[in-house]
Formats: sequence, structure tokens, C-alpha cells
Amino acid sequence: MDEIQRIWRRHQYVARASTAFIYGILVSIAMNFFWTPGKIYSSGITGLAQLLETISRNHGAFHPSTAFLLFALNIPLFLLAWFQIGHRFTFFTFLAVIFSSIMIKLLEPNTLTTDPIICAIFGAAINGFGTGLALKNGISTGGLDIIGLTLRKKTGKSIGTINIFFNAFIVLAAGAVYGWPYAFYSALGLIVNARVMDMVYTRQQKMQVVIVTTKPKSVVDCIQSHMRRGITIVHGAEGAYRHDKKVILFTVISRYEQQELKDAMEESDPYAFVSISENVQIMGRFYEPEP
Repeated sequence: MDEIQRIWRRHQYVARASTAFIYGILVSIAMNFFWTPGKIYSSGITGLAQLLETISRNHGAFHPSTAFLLFALNIPLFLLAWFQIGHRFTFFTFLAVIFSSIMIKLLEPNTLTTDPIICAIFGAAINGFGTGLALKNGISTGGLDIIGLTLRKKTGKSIGTINIFFNAFIVLAAGAVYGWPYAFYSALGLIVNARVMDMVYTRQQKMQVVIVTTKPKSVVDCIQSHMRRGITIVHGAEGAYRHDKKVILFTVISRYEQQELKDAMEESDPYAFVSISENVQIMGRFYEPEP
């Protein structure tokens, strides 16, 4: 058993390192093929690195590259993650950022088009896919992710408002530097990036599950053996057609766990009635695995 666990952990490490490398390639393609030619700013720390590079190029004697600034701006966040989140998380986040910086520097820019709408949409779609893939495999891409996870771990709250204000600042900077139409193009890119990321990374999407079954113990045991979820049991339900006695089970899962729920139901009670409501809002504690 110990040997199997070691092999599994090694497989996870290789998969995460490979994902970090793939993310580095994708963000470099988005940067060098679309964002830079189209004068589009990304979100978060990547967008801030682009902004500082533009300012230094236009007004400063010292002209660091976007790749260098992306890595430098993440250094204090690595330290925060190391002490507040976890060493393994920090290591793979470091890999994602270093691969991104290296690939942005090494990949030769190739101007496919300078149309800002095309550059905003396709650059954001590629970056959103890479970011979602990274999050799905349990690694962060650095930047505001680290601040968000730290704050959520300490207070249980997200930093949605901080994200909005930070990205609004980036959008306004795009307008000030390149002209106000480019602010709207960058905002369009942020929306596309978020939508594609949500399509790939489904762990944060909550779903309410209602199960009507005649085998409540079997269903509860099977679900809890597949995933770590609490279940509320309501006794005394009755079917309107045959008037047979049933039990209603309530739980909330992430979209990421939907296949595990399906497997558990097929194993425990394939004839149960299961209703799933998407995008529910949670108040109270909802278990999320540690990064």
C-alpha cells in the first residue's frame, strides 16, 4: 500500500510539473502572439507587469522585460504562500511562474494580427484555458491567486472586490496608455478569460443535489466513501404514484465532483431519483481540499 501511495504521489508531482510547463507555453503564446501585438493588457499581476514594462519603455532609462517583471512581482507572493499556504503549493506555483517568464522571453513574438478585438478574444481564451488547466490540476499561476487563498484561509472570505478593483485599474491604464478603445478591448479580454477559465476549472462551481431513494444508508455510505461531503437526511417522504416510503437526501457538491456522484449513485441505488441544481450560493462551511 505504501508503495502504491508513493507511485501515486510521484505521478501527481509529474502531472503538476507538466501542467505548469504547458501553462507557461500557453501564456507565452497569448502574450507574444496576441496581447502585445494588439496592445491588450491581461488581468492581475501579468497585466501589472505589462503596464510597468510599457511605462519603463516610454519614460524610463531602465527597461525590464515583461517576463522579468512577472517573476519579480511574484517573489514576495512566493514568500507569503510559503509561510501561509504550504510548501508544495508554493513549489508548483513557482514552477508555473518561472516557466511562464522563461517562455515569454524565449518564444519569438509573431504578429498574426493587430486587430485588438481578435487579439483580446483569442489571447484571453488561450490564457483562460491554461489558467483553468493549472487550477484543475491543483496548482496556482501566482499573483492574486496567492492573496486570495491566503485571505480565504485566514478569514473564510474571498477577494472578489479586490480582484475587481485591481483589474479595473489595469483596464483604465490600458485606456490611458493606448487610448480608451483599448480599455474596452482589455475589458473584453478579461471577460473571455474568466468564462473560459470557468469552463475548464469547475471545482469552484457549486451544485445542490436532491436524492429521493429507498436505500438511504447505502447511498449515504457510498457517497461519503467517494467524496468528503455532508448529507442532510429527511425521513417520512412518500411517493405520489405508489405511495411507497422514501427518504430525501440533500447535499452540495462541486461540478468537479459530478462524475464521482454519478459513480456513487450507480453503485448504491441506480433507481434513485436525483435532481441537481447548478450555481447555488453557499452560506456556511463548505469543505474544499487544501491546495
